[in-house]
Amino acid sequence: MAGYGGRPGARREHPIVAVHPNDEAPAPSGQWPASIPAVAQVLRDGLALPPGVTFLVGENGSGKSTLVEGIALAYGLSPEGGSRQARHSTRPTESPLSDWLRLQRGVGASRWGFFLRAETMHSFYTYLELNPSLSGPDVAFHEMSHGESFLALLGSRFDDPGFYCLDEPEAALSFGSTLTLISVLQRIAAEGGQVLCATHSPVLAALPGARILEVGDWGLREAQWDDLELVRHWRSFLGAPERYLRHLLD
Repeated sequence: MAGYGGRPGARREHPIVAVHPNDEAPAPSGQWPASIPAVAQVLRDGLALPPGVTFLVGENGSGKSTLVEGIALAYGLSPEGGSRQARHSTRPTESPLSDWLRLQRGVGASRWGFFLRAETMHSFYTYLELNPSLSGPDVAFHEMSHGESFLALLGSRFDDPGFYCLDEPEAALSFGSTLTLISVLQRIAAEGGQVLCATHSPVLAALPGARILEVGDWGLREAQWDDLELVRHWRSFLGAPERYLRHLLD
């Protein structure tokens, strides 16, 4: 894939310019996760990451979360979510992908980063509770609803122009809260930060100016929002839900 972005004047570069396979990377084969077409493509061709927001959109099992996790770990972020300092774990489940990647970092770019993954937030909140100096003033995440805690996290952690990896963040959010997340991602991009986000949400993927990579059996391909299978399916369902439901319920 072609490179993206530049450095106007003296402005520092974005955190990750590109992801490359390193000398330990296996050839695309039956070895998981190298057997996943999207992962195999990155291990063969690398992946340029432009400034701003990049969305990975695709079906379950297509490899989008595996890629986000691998790149987050290669950047040095906690495998179960959080920043570089937030080292907490329930049971190691991450793939070996991060061991096969080399990151091309932007010159003078921020080293701050954060990995938000919906399924491990309870563990992360417990870690912050046990390490109050890291949680900020009076952020009682466990006393909030799932969605409220996500919004509080956005307000307390997404405040630096660094590198943010998000794995299906819409899982905890209502429609209105998803719009709030869109505004947060737009602010991060405007301030020089960079976002890599796996999502099933057509609302989130509609962020103006975002790059969209559709993930599937073909690997990774650039896509426009209007052309996404995700968008077509949701439009079709919302236009006539009975067409889908009668086949399921009958």
